[in-house]
Amino acid sequence: MAILYVVATPIGNLQDLSPRAADTLRNADLIIAEDTRVTMKLCQVFDLKAKLVSCHRHNEDSKAAGLAGKILEEDLTAALVTDAGTPCISDPGCEVVRECAEAGIPVIPVPGCCAGIAAVSISGFDAREFAFYGFLPREKKDIKVKLEEIARGVKIAILHESPFRIIELTEIIRDTLPEAKLTVCCDLTKLHEKTLRGTPDEVLTALKANEKTEKGEYCVVLDLHGVSLPEPETEAAEWPPEAKLVEFMKQGMSLREAQDALIAKGEKKNAVKQAALTLKKLFED
Repeated sequence: MAILYVVATPIGNLQDLSPRAADTLRNADLIIAEDTRVTMKLCQVFDLKAKLVSCHRHNEDSKAAGLAGKILEEDLTAALVTDAGTPCISDPGCEVVRECAEAGIPVIPVPGCCAGIAAVSISGFDAREFAFYGFLPREKKDIKVKLEEIARGVKIAILHESPFRIIELTEIIRDTLPEAKLTVCCDLTKLHEKTLRGTPDEVLTALKANEKTEKGEYCVVLDLHGVSLPEPETEAAEWPPEAKLVEFMKQGMSLREAQDALIAKGEKKNAVKQAALTLKKLFED
C-alpha cells in the first residue's frame, strides 16, 4: 500500500530517534531526505537500507508531484525526513505532503524532536498559547517591525536564529521590546548545549561574554506578557474633496480656482466637480 510517513529525526543526540521512527525508516522503500549526505550518516548508524532521494527547499516545487506519483504508481512505503527535527516545521517537506495527500496517499506522522517545542518546554513561561515564527527577516528595520507585530498579537513567541546573527537579534529585541523575558537555547540535546535566561539586556551581556557564541544553532523563546507598546501610528483620515476646496478658498481663491488647484494636485476631476456642486448647493441654502 502506498503511504508516506513524516518522520522526526534527532536534532543532536542520536538516542532521541524513537524506536518507532527507526522501524519506520528501516521498513521504508524510499527515504525522501532534505540532504542525502546528512541522512546517510543516520542510515549508517541505524543500518537503514532504503533508497535515498533528495528533496530540499530549492527543488521541492519541481520534484514533489513526481515523488507523489512514484509512491502511488510503485506502491511504495516512503518516509520523509529533514536534516534534523520535524519536517515542514521551518524545514522543507510541505509540498511533498500536499501532493501525496491530494493524490490520496495516506500521510502518517511519526512524531519526535522539534527544537522549538523543546525550547518552549524548558522556558518556564506560561506557554498554553504560543506562536512559532522561525527565522525573522534579515534587515534590521524589518526585524523591528516584525517584533512589534508579534508583540501585538501573541504572548509567547518562538524564533530561530543563526549563531552569526544572535547578538544583533538580541540587541534589536532589547531596543524594541526591553520588557520582554527571554529563554535562549543553543545546540539543544548536543554535548555543549546551553540555555540563557533573563531580560534582553541580561542575555545580551551573557552572549557577548561567551567567546563561543558564534557556534551552534539558536532557538529563542520570547515571553511578551509584560510588554507594553505605544499605540500604532495611524494616518490622519483623508479629507473629503469638499474640505480641501474650502481650505483653498480660505486662502482667497474662488471656487473655480480652488477646483483647478485641487485637480492640479492629483485629485480626480469628477470628484472635484461633484464636491464643487455640493458646496454651491450648500452656499445657496
